Amino acid sequence: MHERVIWFFIFISCIAFNNAIAKNLSDGFVELEKFIPTIKLDIRYYTSDNFVGERIDGYESPKALLTILAAEALKNVQAELVASGLSLKVYDAYRPQRAVDHFVRWAKDLDDIKMKLKYYPEVDKMNLFTKGYIDDRSGHSRGSTVDVTIVSLSDPELVELDMGTNWDFFSPSSWPQSSIVTLQQRANRLLLYNVMSKHGFKPHNEEWWHFTLENEPYPDHYFDFPIQ
Repeated sequence: MHERVIWFFIFISCIAFNNAIAKNLSDGFVELEKFIPTIKLDIRYYTSDNFVGERIDGYESPKALLTILAAEALKNVQAELVASGLSLKVYDAYRPQRAVDHFVRWAKDLDDIKMKLKYYPEVDKMNLFTKGYIDDRSGHSRGSTVDVTIVSLSDPELVELDMGTNWDFFSPSSWPQSSIVTLQQRANRLLLYNVMSKHGFKPHNEEWWHFTLENEPYPDHYFDFPIQ
């Protein structure tokens, strides 16, 4: 009995220790919805509406977290857009490493293609690694990368501006400079590119929605605390 009590307290202590570590790791982060109250969220990895087709590991709440520096820069983007009757919508921000690990496990299961038609109709699942759509590391895990689009505040449904493809659509048509999309769609992408770049974010060459703070505070650290 005495031994079981000792092990019980060791177990409780380990939980408390791990929680303290997670809290310390996330101290340099903020919740975007609290930090930028006007921002819109659509955290797809908390839902089944993503290329995997289920909630992703580490997304225990539909929140968007960013490092304080990245959030401050994004706040400036949002202020400029709101002044023009527009708003950012965030699909993803900080992404725990365990979520990336989930992607890797999913990519190795070649039989699971239930979301292929919506997210990767042009790519064989076996080629997702070689084409760079899936990797074992993501800039999102460093805490200063966001996936965003723009919505119109004058629209009651907050419909997104037409960017030519959906978020996370694995295709050359998602490249910011793609000539496959229409002139209006390219103009909408350019609007997003310009306002994000103006406030310190650099774009991704193959994803119109993906931006990383140029001077990110943790360029070499991949965090894994869950989004709670």
